[in-house]
Amino acid sequence: MSDPSDPPRGHVSEVLAAFVKLGLTSFGGPVAHLGYFRDEFVTRRRWLSDAAYADLVALCQFLPGPASSQVGFALGLMRAGWGGALAAFLAFTLPSALLLVVLALGAAQIEGALALGVLHGLKIVAVAIVAQAVWGMARSLCPDPARAGIAVAAVGLLAFVPGSAGMVTVIALGAAAGLALGRGAGSQGVPLAVPVSRSMGVAALVLCGALLLVLPLLAGLGQGFALADRFYRAGALVFGGGHVVLPLLEAGTVATGWVSQDAFLAGYGAAQAVPGPLFTFAAWLGAVMGPAPNGVIGAAIALVALFLPGFLILIGVLPFWDRFRRVPWAQSAMQGANAAVVGVLGAALYDPVFVSGITGKADFALALVCFTGLVVWRLPSWAVVLLGAAGGAALSVI
Repeated sequence: MSDPSDPPRGHVSEVLAAFVKLGLTSFGGPVAHLGYFRDEFVTRRRWLSDAAYADLVALCQFLPGPASSQVGFALGLMRAGWGGALAAFLAFTLPSALLLVVLALGAAQIEGALALGVLHGLKIVAVAIVAQAVWGMARSLCPDPARAGIAVAAVGLLAFVPGSAGMVTVIALGAAAGLALGRGAGSQGVPLAVPVSRSMGVAALVLCGALLLVLPLLAGLGQGFALADRFYRAGALVFGGGHVVLPLLEAGTVATGWVSQDAFLAGYGAAQAVPGPLFTFAAWLGAVMGPAPNGVIGAAIALVALFLPGFLILIGVLPFWDRFRRVPWAQSAMQGANAAVVGVLGAALYDPVFVSGITGKADFALALVCFTGLVVWRLPSWAVVLLGAAGGAALSVI
């Protein structure tokens, strides 16, 4: 780890320009985003080596939070200090967040069979998107019978202990099962040069934990605090990629009556059609929420609260990562936790996604077409979203 006093090697304006382009063009989800980042910052701009980039990606995939946004935040931090980190986050996030807010505010005014058919088509697209995520994550995170068993057990436990409490429980049990299996191996990797001292890292972790404890106490003082609490807790528990935020947000918004099931799934489908991180789905939810604050203010609260814990955890771990990644038991625990995450997302694929989006054989057929487009035909996600929206409109007319 480099000396935290080392000066940044670039300028905030440089970081801002690079990430604005990515925020406007990075379609395809977090895995695709990591490919875009590598092409831009390793191959073209040469901000860091391939080995250092791979090590940074490994760290962000290990931690809870939006992996691609955490990688972008860290790249900005390494290049231009704290101003660079903020510029990277805003430039990569705001284009899709603003677009989703506009769509959300317009969706509240939608009437008529054709328009409602389009919204229903977005719900069907969500079925295909989540099914693809479950399939891909199961292949990479559950490659052996033991971890596949952890995922299946997680689905079974969630049938009896639903909601956010159930999700926390199964992830913790998955980590314990990974420790028992003990298949992790320590990693040597490449030291990451970041301007974060160990004392600053500890302060970030303390703040992250303090907010987890304090926000629930403040939730009774007003809806704004309650909104921040729900989204902050969801952001602190997202392991395994952006799609995993779906069941956590559903438990915090739909189950509480803040957002209707239809609006939730339509927004999730719309979030697939815009560039940038999937976490900007929070902007849609904050905008369409029933109780105030909603609209632009609600979107801003939800967006910041969802991203904040992942960034605080990243800042807290960066100074200690070189030592921590050498510990095999840490890798074992994460292998088990990630397998449990596959089960969490698998349970969400059934309820609420499938049971709310599929109402008949025609819906199921359209979902299969969308899934085939993603997995077999390798269509970009935005094209599949347009296909599903058009199919939903057509079904409403037939």
